[in-house]
Amino acid sequence: MELPSHHVLTLTCPDRPGVVHAVCSGILDIGGNIVENQQFTDPETNTFCMRMQVATASDDSSQLHWAVADRLDDPNAVIHVRPAHARPNVLIMVSKFDHCLVDLLYRWRNGLLNVNIPLIVSNHPDCQPVAGRYDIPFLHLPVSKDTKAEQEAQIQELVRSHDIDLVVLARYMQILSDDLCEFLRGRAINIHHSFLPGFKGARPYHQAHERGVKLVGATAHFVTADLDEGPIIEQDVARVNHVHTAEQLVELGQDTERLVLARAVRYWAEDRVFLVGDKTVVFA
Repeated sequence: MELPSHHVLTLTCPDRPGVVHAVCSGILDIGGNIVENQQFTDPETNTFCMRMQVATASDDSSQLHWAVADRLDDPNAVIHVRPAHARPNVLIMVSKFDHCLVDLLYRWRNGLLNVNIPLIVSNHPDCQPVAGRYDIPFLHLPVSKDTKAEQEAQIQELVRSHDIDLVVLARYMQILSDDLCEFLRGRAINIHHSFLPGFKGARPYHQAHERGVKLVGATAHFVTADLDEGPIIEQDVARVNHVHTAEQLVELGQDTERLVLARAVRYWAEDRVFLVGDKTVVFA
């Protein structure tokens, strides 16, 4: 008999013999079936990571959660179960560059990114027409040195009031305060060009062109108080050579940023990203 309800189960816990047996026993206790499974143990921290898709007769994800928790009997285990069709709420923040925003919205509109986007926030008004084309509310929250604390308090309130699961900085060109980084810990993803830290500051692609780089790339990572040094989720590069102009490097770099950020958001939305200390395990 085909089981009608599908759930995504994720687990992190200290590794030990019998973990997989306990999980499978819990699933069997409620008559469930494993449709897909990925697992990995980080050797440095002895952290066991698992992602499963499980089919059951009931659409109650909590039933699966407690069946596995009961069998596992580990107070250090972090178990999360959700319906496979559930869509997390994502808040996108952007400044003036719209290439990452447009790409995310295109994928969302075409069913390639299974998230809800209840709101777009920007410190500039430039991207409001983009939000309008997709019928998504756009909130302009200008920020200055004197108003930064007030503006970030508004962001925190928006996260709470809209039940935001993830904040995506889609080229949001502001440094978040330590307080906001802590508030969003593990719930905010940023994208930056991979020239960092070699080419910091303004016009990094032009700096790179002057040095004759042979690769351009992008990195998506979790936001932390250490600027652009959070746990890395996804990276990619494109080869260039001496015939490429600085403007062509910008174009290639922005293409790579779009792809890398979209993958990172999709991996997160599908519960494929596990934070393990200062790095990630990603079941891509």
